[in-house]
Amino acid sequence: MDVKTVCLGMLTDGEASGYDLKKHFESSFGHFFSAGYGSIYPALASLAANGLVNCECIPQNGKPDRKVYSITPAGRDVLLAELDKPNPSHKVRSEFLATICFAHLMTADQLATVLNNRIAEIESYEKLFDKFEHTRMHETPHGMHFTVGIGRALILAMKKYIQENGHELQGHSAAAANF
Repeated sequence: MDVKTVCLGMLTDGEASGYDLKKHFESSFGHFFSAGYGSIYPALASLAANGLVNCECIPQNGKPDRKVYSITPAGRDVLLAELDKPNPSHKVRSEFLATICFAHLMTADQLATVLNNRIAEIESYEKLFDKFEHTRMHETPHGMHFTVGIGRALILAMKKYIQENGHELQGHSAAAANF
């Protein structure tokens, strides 16, 4: 599933600006699907050009017009066709894991910093999930509840693994190997 399709899905909840969608990506989708303005705005432009979303320009005082998007019936049809695919891929792109692949080239301090930063990021996701569960859980579809549950399970498993096994990397770092 690409950014355009996810934007269509988000717009089924109601109209939104690119800024609103970015915030949604950061909060509800942040643990499994990232998208920045550099991909959201071109996706919205393409969707609008293809008649899959409508765009309303709302004037603002002293600022550029605010563009608010809404899904069209054709956009909903495209979204439903995408959701009909029975085997969506599960791809993980992790800069953390890519970095850890080269732990043997890092100093012990560098490695400790990377592991500690990952634990801190996991703890921020835990807080995000807690906030979501306490404030928005009643207003979201069951699929989002399931996604948050999987997200929590994955990050807690990663946290536990790092805490229990991170020390094994220390003996193989560049400092230990006199790199």
